[in-house]
Amino acid sequence: MIILSMTLRVKRVIVDVERSRFFALILLAVILVAPRLASEETKPSTLVVGHFSGGTVGAGRPEGWRPLTFRNIKRHTSYSLVADGSTTVLQATAQASASGLVRAIRIDPKEYPLIEWRWKVSNVLANGDVYRKDGDDYSARLYITFEYDQAKLGLIDRLKYRTAKLLYGEVPLRAINYVWDSKSRQDAMVPNPYTNWVMMVVVESGTARVGSWVKEERNIYDDYKKAFGEEPGTITGVAVMTDTDNTGESATGYYGDIIFEKRKDALRPELFNIQ
Repeated sequence: MIILSMTLRVKRVIVDVERSRFFALILLAVILVAPRLASEETKPSTLVVGHFSGGTVGAGRPEGWRPLTFRNIKRHTSYSLVADGSTTVLQATAQASASGLVRAIRIDPKEYPLIEWRWKVSNVLANGDVYRKDGDDYSARLYITFEYDQAKLGLIDRLKYRTAKLLYGEVPLRAINYVWDSKSRQDAMVPNPYTNWVMMVVVESGTARVGSWVKEERNIYDDYKKAFGEEPGTITGVAVMTDTDNTGESATGYYGDIIFEKRKDALRPELFNIQ
């Protein structure tokens, strides 16, 4: 009986130890995963970069946005927040002019690869042409800049970069322009006629949707890789611009809210289930 009692006690101790080890492992897993869960839960699924709908009608420009001008272009596009029905939107009016509004940001395009916006134009430009310098004007464009290491530039590109900075001021080494073009094929992706550091993506083209609000969505991570054949750096800025300085024409563009999103399939499911 004594031996049997001791054996039962030993088994009970072993069971208690195993049970303690199991719960210790569960506790350790929770401790390790909890910071990750907390970190992920603090990051929103969307980032509203251009909250024009929350602005005040009549204001010169939205909060957090600053003028984007060019040293050799003296005539600037005018921007203001206006009412469109019950919604506040950004209006841009260009008359043989060019300038934009830009917001400095830092966004990981891997984490937030989707960009959504809506826009409307009053007209397209008769002489606009995505392939030509004298046609590099748009009734509406959305400009995204990316971080890029200058050390990667070759000697000739370094000289080009220094010259461009003298002529135009700050020049991005990597950027994507989403444009409403006059006649080019929709979804065409071509280098900007001034520099191959900027890629033009024709999102809308022609007059079919002129005067109507159009909602757009692009995967900027995929677009960048297709455009430049490399992984994108951090997104450093978003700009809107309606410009007609090259064509000498007039145009009015309207911009709704601009939003970055996580991938639709990246909205986190449960990390693990304990049954």
